[in-house]
Amino acid sequence: MLRYVVVLAVGYVLGTKAGRRRYEQIAGTYRALTESPAAKAVITAGRRKIANRVSPDPQMVTLTPIDAETDVLRPQPADKR
Repeated sequence: MLRYVVVLAVGYVLGTKAGRRRYEQIAGTYRALTESPAAKAVITAGRRKIANRVSPDPQMVTLTPIDAETDVLRPQPADKR
């Protein structure tokens, strides 16, 4: 979806006759949206969710930590559908 919006924005910028000022306005809006902490969190969460669905490896679940530097993980039981 994000790529679709970016392609539309690039096409509009390249095809517009408004010039550099309009380009800077669009580019500034894009930077403001993608660099905000809230947008980064949403993008990261979306990527993680997609990766978890696509990945053939089982997800790992954190068990009781041994100490502050060591985590103990085990595969999460597969969903029975």
